[in-house]
Amino acid sequence: MLERLWRLTRRLDPREGGGLLPGPRRAPVFTADFTSPTQWVAGRSWAYPRGGPVNPGDNKLDHLVEDPAYSRGGVFRATLRPDGDWNSGLLTTEGSDEGFMVRTGDVLEARVKLPVGRGAWPGIWTWRDGGQEIDVFEYHPDNPDLLELSNHVREAHLYYRDPVVRPGGWVDLKVEFGRSSVIWWVNGSRVFSDGRGVGRSWHAYLIVNLSVCAGRYHPAPDPGVTELSYEVSALRVYRR
Repeated sequence: MLERLWRLTRRLDPREGGGLLPGPRRAPVFTADFTSPTQWVAGRSWAYPRGGPVNPGDNKLDHLVEDPAYSRGGVFRATLRPDGDWNSGLLTTEGSDEGFMVRTGDVLEARVKLPVGRGAWPGIWTWRDGGQEIDVFEYHPDNPDLLELSNHVREAHLYYRDPVVRPGGWVDLKVEFGRSSVIWWVNGSRVFSDGRGVGRSWHAYLIVNLSVCAGRYHPAPDPGVTELSYEVSALRVYRR
């Protein structure tokens, strides 16, 4: 399905009606198939205490679930529980049969549709052994034009603002995990080179998820809202 949504050599411009943007010409080493149980594990991650399902210490209302309706179609969902937490979708390559990891020099590209509802906290990021975190992006609809781009391996980050970034909008993301600099592109434009990088031997698993804010740093969901979602229509990793 993802192959039909995003061809190998070109992709749709997220600025609706804007034509086509050129894509990488080399073959990917990883093409996300969110339905695949050999690529992805659903509903647990060692980025959460004891693997989950909750992580209140990070100001999250998440209650991770394995239910495929929350992640396996590429639409990552969260729904309100009677106890006030939110059932939420998370997929990770950690613990999967393939156990895919990105490594130094790889380039990740993804196409996402940002969430609309306040309290939604989507992200694509990396994790291994209690760290090794690079945030391809994080987003909070209360800051409607802002993407958070972060290197937590060697601590660098950028709050990137663009009118094209908006609730419900499509965004093309690209990240090169460079040894001496991690570089981000948004909608085809190079927006951040952190000058820090990940080092020569870095490697980490992928995580794609939708968290829900508990209100400390960003607003919790509005009263009466019972469901949040965002979409990842394509995700690929290229290797030199």
